[in-house]
Amino acid sequence: MDFNKTFIIAEAGVNHNGDIKLAKKLVVEAKKAGASAIKFQTFISEKNISKFAKKAKYRIDSTGNKKSQLEMCQALELNKDEHFQILAECKKHKIEFISTPFDKESIELLISMKVKKIKVASSELNNYPFLKLIAKTKKEIILSTGMGTLKEIKNAINLLRIHKLPKNMITILHCNTEYPTPFEDANLKAIITIKNNLNINVGYSDHTLGIEASLAAVALGAKIIEKHFTLDRKLLGPDHKASIEPLELKNLVNGIRNIEKALGNGIKTPSKSEKKNILIARKSIVANCTIKKGVFFDHNNITIKRPGSGISPIFYDKVLGLKSDRDYIEDELIILKKFS
Repeated sequence: MDFNKTFIIAEAGVNHNGDIKLAKKLVVEAKKAGASAIKFQTFISEKNISKFAKKAKYRIDSTGNKKSQLEMCQALELNKDEHFQILAECKKHKIEFISTPFDKESIELLISMKVKKIKVASSELNNYPFLKLIAKTKKEIILSTGMGTLKEIKNAINLLRIHKLPKNMITILHCNTEYPTPFEDANLKAIITIKNNLNINVGYSDHTLGIEASLAAVALGAKIIEKHFTLDRKLLGPDHKASIEPLELKNLVNGIRNIEKALGNGIKTPSKSEKKNILIARKSIVANCTIKKGVFFDHNNITIKRPGSGISPIFYDKVLGLKSDRDYIEDELIILKKFS
């Protein structure tokens, strides 16, 4: 993956509420905001969720407890035809389509769609049979690591590599699987830990409210940012409340692009824009009072003031004790041939 620019994923997820028209609107708004890609979820509920599986608290809070987790997810599935409709919409608006599969059939569907990348959810970090299937796709893999340890991440990477997936085709996303994630649990410094310990491309899947954590993650070296995205946080559904709306997504994209510019190349040297200010802002050795020719320079008759177009204060001690070869008025720049 080319990381000359941060890859920004608008995570539509299941925020289409099972409505293909809403899904297409999400594509349009993600493109307008400047996102690099929009991501959905591809799954067959019965193959992933037991009828006895309970809902997470955040999903009970957002959707109630009348329907089971299985029933809730069944209402959010997209069929094969709908997937291809969304893909066509992405191509129309020139934004990359990505999805997170949760079962073998869903992986096969995405392969048939000729996707460039496959996103793996945090829930599958320790699902080794699934990771083996993912490795065999030979696609670029983006792996979220919510609820995981550094050791579990390392083991998952090793498994992918054992099955012939090159390391440069894997990006690890630091993540916290609580919606929304409390800021005190975001632990953004883990981005640096993962990068330094595993020597791998790193990004951040952000479940905090707002955009601050994502911006900070870019400053810490995240190459991919994934953020849940909805048309309206008031919509009924499991993930809307922890998502950002179109204007916030646009602000996130603009903020990231500005941070990329601000990070620079790391070389400490005057920038193009500030060079013109050097002579104005820096200082020179000047006459502190009237000085007659032949007088020796001392602490009383010379001082340091702007502008910086004369002898640099670096040479102040070397000027002391030298003889003036001309008259000076107060504030006039001291001029000596040996420093010209």
